[in-house]
Amino acid sequence: MKPASLRTLLVITALLAVNILSSFVFFRLDLTQEKRYTLSQATQTLLTNLPDDIHIDVYLTGDLPPAFKRLENAVRETLDEFGARADKSITYRFINPDLITNVEEKNKLIDKLQQRGLLPTNLFANESGKRTEKLVFPGAIVSYKGQETVVQLLKGNKAASPQEQLNQSYEGVEFQLASAIRKLTQTKENRRRVGLLYGHTQVPPSRFADLLASVQQNYDLFIIDMTKPGPIAGLDVMIVPKPDKPFSEEEIFKLDQFVVNGGRALFFVDGQRVDSVGNEGTYAQPLSLNLDDLFFRWGIRLNRDVVKDFYCAPIPLNVGNLGDKPNIQLVSWRFYPLLNNFGTSGNPIVRNIDAVLGRFISTIDTVRASGIQKTPLLLTSPYTQVLKAPALISYNEARQQPDPETYNQGVKLIGCLLEGRFQSLFANRILPGDPRAAGFRAEGIASRVLICSDGDLIVNDVDYKRNTPYPLGFDRFTRNTFANKDFALNAIDYLVDPNGVIAARARTITLRPLDKIRVDASRTSWQLLNLIGPLALVGFAGFVWQVIRRRKYGQ
Repeated sequence: MKPASLRTLLVITALLAVNILSSFVFFRLDLTQEKRYTLSQATQTLLTNLPDDIHIDVYLTGDLPPAFKRLENAVRETLDEFGARADKSITYRFINPDLITNVEEKNKLIDKLQQRGLLPTNLFANESGKRTEKLVFPGAIVSYKGQETVVQLLKGNKAASPQEQLNQSYEGVEFQLASAIRKLTQTKENRRRVGLLYGHTQVPPSRFADLLASVQQNYDLFIIDMTKPGPIAGLDVMIVPKPDKPFSEEEIFKLDQFVVNGGRALFFVDGQRVDSVGNEGTYAQPLSLNLDDLFFRWGIRLNRDVVKDFYCAPIPLNVGNLGDKPNIQLVSWRFYPLLNNFGTSGNPIVRNIDAVLGRFISTIDTVRASGIQKTPLLLTSPYTQVLKAPALISYNEARQQPDPETYNQGVKLIGCLLEGRFQSLFANRILPGDPRAAGFRAEGIASRVLICSDGDLIVNDVDYKRNTPYPLGFDRFTRNTFANKDFALNAIDYLVDPNGVIAARARTITLRPLDKIRVDASRTSWQLLNLIGPLALVGFAGFVWQVIRRRKYGQ
């Protein structure tokens, strides 16, 4: 056999072998520095165990500015990875509403998307000196067995620059899509159990409605009645929502043993009580829940104070009269701080979330607790003033121009994550004859507890005209929605399983912006290079080829 024929046969054989091997062995190589195409282990497990096909319609496409185009490409690349891991059980398509020429049909589609909960974004961009305005839908709809859920792809902290917020959205694509798939495909057998403590708050159920409805989309929800005998058991996470009644020693023992035995807990508690506030004011009174010793054992001290923060939300206030009508204006009220400081840990609970709205918050101090790792999650701005309870709280104070120099008490801790092996508060206190001695543990397995010194953080407002709850974090005065619900749901996800889908929120994509001044200055040069360069390269290659042929075959 001639050498040329042998080489051809070997190449064909090698190609056939590679194709046969690829049908049995699957692998993909991610050569990027940040491993941006590598899915988290929890997402891979979710996709390889899909019970049925999933279809995703993405509406972020079309003639978009480069930053939004980058987000679109990130969604497309992520869905390609999803499809590869799911063995083609995931299909998707990108739909551009602008391609619909019929105005009536286009408006119907826009109305339909908004009714489903897909929020549009009015996009402004400056390209080559021209200002453009466009309505885009940066989201997707995930469908599974006749069910649908909406995915908002444009997420992030609104205080960041638009470019940084888009990069945060880029980092969160995997988590948003994987969470939607998990929500739709969960079965009763693999749903985790979340308990809500009952009987220690006077807040009506309607004020927790949005949180509870959101929790039930991913978890089985149970009510914990502390008056029933026996330990708290069979739950993955327990939520303690804004208690305002003291806990008895028996109830504290139940909480203690639940955590020591590996149960995870999420506390939203106040250090003071604020009743209805009037123009002349009311006093924030110290609130004792009998949890001090338990929290102290875990490494936390909840202070009896109230924080005023220069960075805060407004309230409507009558600042005078316009003719014979009151002049209602939105005025900053420093008892409603906006918590936009999440520490430096980069924990998935708070990574890339928007500001959280607080109301009458107290401060937290950390104390030494053996074996417990503490991670600050929610902090105030550096411009704070702390009032010891009892403290006067008056709406009329919002009329006064504050002196920035008096807000000099620095950053205060509001929410803290505790992880480790918790020591029981009742160690060396339970005698052998005590009925509680059976099953008592002084030190347990590793667990997680999150404590926030703001019970109102998970309380939603209510539209009393329509008798429906507002979304958690929605401020009816400014019509802004803050990240209270994102924080609470992320916290539950993390407490249940820090290595689950929530781990995808830890993804980091480094933003490498171009120098816009240099780009504008050299725009023409680069355009000419891109236009002429390929033609010159092809011409040069042809010239070299002709020279070689003449030398080889010429006389």
